[in-house]
Parts: sequence; structure tokens; C-alpha cells
Amino acid sequence: MRIGVVGAGILGLAVARRLTATRPDARVTVLDKEARVAAHQTGHNSGVAHAGLYYAPGSLKATLCRRGIGLLKDYCAEKGLPYEECGKVVVARDAGEIGPLEEIERRATANGVPGLRRLTGAELREIEPHAAGVAALHSPTTAIVDFPAVARAFAADVTAAGGEVRLGFEVVRLGRAGDRVRVGSPDEELLFDLLIVCAGLQSDRVARLAGDSPEPAIVPFRGEYYRLVPSRTDLVRGLIYPVPDPRYPFLGVHFTRRVDGGVDVGPNAVLALAREGYRRRDVRPADLWETLRFPGFRHLARRHWRTGAKELYGSAVKRAFVAQARGFVPELTADDVVAAPAGVRAQAVDPDGSLVDDFRVGRVGPVVTVRNAPSPAATSSLAIAEHVTARL
Repeated sequence: MRIGVVGAGILGLAVARRLTATRPDARVTVLDKEARVAAHQTGHNSGVAHAGLYYAPGSLKATLCRRGIGLLKDYCAEKGLPYEECGKVVVARDAGEIGPLEEIERRATANGVPGLRRLTGAELREIEPHAAGVAALHSPTTAIVDFPAVARAFAADVTAAGGEVRLGFEVVRLGRAGDRVRVGSPDEELLFDLLIVCAGLQSDRVARLAGDSPEPAIVPFRGEYYRLVPSRTDLVRGLIYPVPDPRYPFLGVHFTRRVDGGVDVGPNAVLALAREGYRRRDVRPADLWETLRFPGFRHLARRHWRTGAKELYGSAVKRAFVAQARGFVPELTADDVVAAPAGVRAQAVDPDGSLVDDFRVGRVGPVVTVRNAPSPAATSSLAIAEHVTARL
């Protein structure tokens, strides 16, 4: 049996690794248009291994995140990869955020997140001496990890087990040949008995090639970061997060320690003008037109244009961006940060403008499609791989 996986990000590679381990009868091939693995979302994320605080109990995000973080921790230990439980505080800045903080605690407790502790403002400063807030929730098992390194290790596992990772293979057409699937690049065509699509920022497009529903569609949001200068990284010991706005899947500007010792501040969330547009000057008219004519985006924009304009302003003016972060670390100044690389989130949006919050996995004949897998997909990748391959 021949099984193809489209996408050499952490999720596609985790699925391929699971298949090579559990289906000895299968010849597994991973296809990706880039020249390296983890070129997009995996290689541009914050590096946080999420413990499962925010997600609705019983959802795929909740169950697969809790399963996934345990598998990820064990895998990093086995392979000697960085994995540091630096801990995370979710900070309520004023009394108005106490209620939402309690809801996060309720969800996290229901999800089985270990070691949770409510903190007073004074107790918060014992953990993060430079942070400010009236209360906080501490998650000591939230960790940081090098996800591109994990993805490279997954790829090595695939090839060691007899699978293949084909880079530079852009999937431009899919078709049926009886019970099998034809997968074509501009120069070549391959035949598979089963195909699994884990194409991230291109997932809706590849799913449509397979005959899956055109919705949800991917709307790309660029997350822009700043980074603390080396002399100021002592302002943050671990991870400092705000109480998120429940209307959005984005967590707001926060402080993230990295495994290399650096500290990032961000991200915001602004519409990317290209699916893979990591810089403001990256514009791809075809991508932008596809987003603008999608009814779901127009509904979304009408509802939230004021918030979007605020995000754009906050990222365009460095001092305004830093002002948001100072709500949590008052000592921060504009001189303490420099620009850092941005990421792009593949946010799935339904036609009515609703942001798809949970993972979505579909099937069309011999093709399985992963249609929505943003954060915490990297944390959950090994568990998502179990879930997806079980559908085969």
C-alpha cells in the first residue's frame, strides 16, 4: 500500500512517522513544495508547548493537547531535544479580568492541567518579579521547545523507517484513478492508495483539489513580534500572558522565553497580504483577492474592523506596540526591544465569518484532510497523528 502525506510541517511529519511505525505494509511518502521541512507555521511559531488551559473541555483541542504534550515531552527526552518547563502565568491586570481568569481556571482544571495555582499580585511577583497584575493563574508545566528541531527529528524517523520525504514537490492537481489518488506536481505524477493533507496555510486549496468542501477557508493572519535586547531578558523568567478576549482565538500580546534564552514580545494579529507573507512588503495579489472576495472574511471584517485597525496601528508604531506589553511589565521601554521575525497563522473561517476554533478533520474517499490545525497543533502533533491515522 502506498500512502502519501501532503505537507512537511510538524503535523504532516508526525502523521508520516506514525504511519511508518504502525503500518509496516505501507510505503509512506511526504510531499512538500519547499526545500526544507518546517518552512512555514512550524518554523515561525513561538515555541510554546501548551498545557491545555484555554480549550473547551471535551473538544479535540483539549483532549489532543493534553495527550500531545505528554507525548512531546517524552519524545524530546528520548531524542535529547530542548524541552524546558519554564512555566506560564496568565495575568489579570484589574478586577474586571478576574471573572475571565476564573473561567480559564475552570477550563484548565476540567482538562486535567496539572499543578495549577491561583496567585495574588504579591505571589505573581514572586514568580515574575517584574510583572504587574492583581491576580494570575500559574501553569508550571507549560514549556518551551524547539519545534523545527522536533520536525527534523520526525523527518529522520520517517526515513529511518523506510519512508520518503520528497521536498520541492508542489502539489498542483489531484485526481482519482479508480480507488487510488493521482497527485501531480508541474513535472511529475504519483499514485497513492491513501492521501492525507496536512498543508497548513494551503490546506483549504489542496482540500478543494481533492473534492472536499470549499469551506472553511484559510484567512492568513500575520503575527508580528519584537524581541528583548540581551541586556533586558532578565525582565521575564518564563511566559507572561494576558487574559485573552473570548471573542478571538488569538491570545494577545505576551512575553515568551525561547529555548535559546531570548524573550519575544508579541504577537499582534493583522491580515497578511500573502498566504506566506512574513513581511509587510510581501504582497501576492491572487492571495489577497481570494481573501477579500470570501464572504466569511467580509463578515469577519465588518464585525471586527475596529479591533483590526487597532492591531495594525499598534504594530506600525513601535511605541504603541510596547505600550500594550507594558501593561504586564511596566519597566519595559521602546529601547528594550528590537524587531523579530513574524509568523503567519492559517486561521480557518466559516462562510458566516465565524473563526473556526477546533481542529477539523474531514474525508473524501481515499483522502483525509486536516482543515484547521493552528495552535496548539505543534504541541498536539503526535496526538493528532494518532487521531488522524485512526480514521484510516
